[in-house]
Amino acid sequence: MAGPRVRLVVTADDFGYCPRRDEGIVEAFLAGTVTSVSLLVNGAAAESAAELARRHSIPTGLHANLSEGRPVGPARQGASSLLSREGFFLGKMGFREAVAAGDVALPQVREELEAQLSRFRELLGRAPTHVNGHQHVHVLPGVCQVFAESLQAYGVRFTRLPLERGVSGCAWLEDPARAFACTVEQDARAAVGPFSRHGLCTYRWTDAFVGLSTCGRHMSAHRVLGALARALEGIPADHALTAELMAHPGYPSVPPAGGCGEGPDAFSCSWERLHELRVLTAPTLRAQLAQDGVQLCALDDLESKRPQESPARPLWNASWSLTPP
Repeated sequence: MAGPRVRLVVTADDFGYCPRRDEGIVEAFLAGTVTSVSLLVNGAAAESAAELARRHSIPTGLHANLSEGRPVGPARQGASSLLSREGFFLGKMGFREAVAAGDVALPQVREELEAQLSRFRELLGRAPTHVNGHQHVHVLPGVCQVFAESLQAYGVRFTRLPLERGVSGCAWLEDPARAFACTVEQDARAAVGPFSRHGLCTYRWTDAFVGLSTCGRHMSAHRVLGALARALEGIPADHALTAELMAHPGYPSVPPAGGCGEGPDAFSCSWERLHELRVLTAPTLRAQLAQDGVQLCALDDLESKRPQESPARPLWNASWSLTPP
């Protein structure tokens, strides 16, 4: 085919978490590898991150956060099913456990999500290019319905469907990481219905997703290219696949600076953030992507560069991502 085989959006999550993380994210954007960022509006550096996004014209979406730090909505003023007694979100696994137990009030999820969407507009002066969930909360049962309805109401064009083909067979993942990835995928499959019923099926997520198998220490050019190759299996040769690579680059946080109201976590302080930054900014990765017919682009480019296809055609086909590896 004359055009690229894959058009890849590289999204750096956790923008606004701390100035050091943001410095690395901007470095990766200016290097030409990161093409999109997701902003934590309750992050300690959200305001300075928004200024960086404006200064460098970085395509920026909302990294909706229901699991780490303090809320920005009405929950700040009183008791909420989203919060611990100390006034913090319940944590990555704590929020999931509360959702599974039916202890989370979905109207409170809606209030917080809409407050974060409003805060994003205050910071950037516009709507987000996309909305995804910090720690994949946006695909959790029940929560995904709220996200679908709110994104439709706010006119958000893109979200993320975290389904990575073949992740269960990635032997380098430790058992807890593989189990979490498989749980996220199970939730994402179930979220397709609610997302589709609320209009999030046309130009709303990419054909393929990569990032569950390449997070932190596990990221390498070889593994990113391997994940894209798995995504291409069974795809017609004349189809230009769209894909998103989730990344978390940056310089490690140094406590007490950073976080979302309770300081930076161990993940942000670790050397793994710097490792991702080095992989993403190395000329080797960009050269190998180009050699394999992968074109880096922003989310908006996915709508504007389909000259031979109907603009009403969905980016994603269920038979591609939901078939077993």
